[in-house]
Amino acid sequence: MRRLIVNADDFGFTRDVNSGIIEAHRRGILTATTLMANGSAFDDAVRWSREAPELDVGCHLVLVGGQSLIDGRHYPNSVPRLIRAILSRDIRPYDELRAQILRITGTGIRPSHLDTHKHTHLFPPVLEAVARLSEEFGIPWVRRPFDIPIRPQGTPVATRLISRSLQVVRRRVHRTLGRRHCRTTDHFAGFQMTGRLDAERVIALIRALPEGLTEFMTHPGHHGPELESARTRLKASRQQELEALTDPRVRRALDESGVELTRYSVVS
Repeated sequence: MRRLIVNADDFGFTRDVNSGIIEAHRRGILTATTLMANGSAFDDAVRWSREAPELDVGCHLVLVGGQSLIDGRHYPNSVPRLIRAILSRDIRPYDELRAQILRITGTGIRPSHLDTHKHTHLFPPVLEAVARLSEEFGIPWVRRPFDIPIRPQGTPVATRLISRSLQVVRRRVHRTLGRRHCRTTDHFAGFQMTGRLDAERVIALIRALPEGLTEFMTHPGHHGPELESARTRLKASRQQELEALTDPRVRRALDESGVELTRYSVVS
């Protein structure tokens, strides 16, 4: 059996991202999303989540960009700077991320899964904190961000090389998550498509899916004024992803390929 969870990162980033995620769920194939506790549109996302009970909501844990919920200071704006801050003990991942989960659960949301902004849980101290929090809060699913071995058309060489380099830490990630009894999907896709996702690429991915459970990472949204003024490289591409996820041809490809859409909270 081939099963697919389609997850939107960055719920809570801006209001136009939020409305795009909800549209991708209602009109398209999106089944899950992860919420940024320190996003500028957090309250708006929480309101939307209450109107979409069949949309799984998880935690998009942030240590790069945005502000701390503990003391209000700004996080480093790049992964290398984050690593230096953790090594110098200026940032304590467990404390920071625990505060974010508490803000989300404090709204009444019961998160079904965890992932991290910029995949920072590939860095061992962040990975240990995420795995510990997964066990502590009873949030069983944690993202394993290692792309299935397909090469989407037009993927830049640098992106392919980064994707391959992530494989180096695969064993450590699985060992740490296993020790804390975390669950992961069998496969992951989306890293190499970020910023370039369209209906044709989604259809090609669906047809190439391996047996088992796959998480597909996406970043849909409406390209509105809030997003345009936000600090992110993903702007017009979010509108393109929204159009891809709601394209009728994508839904037909799922039916024709015998791929079952699902979500974390119903997977046994």
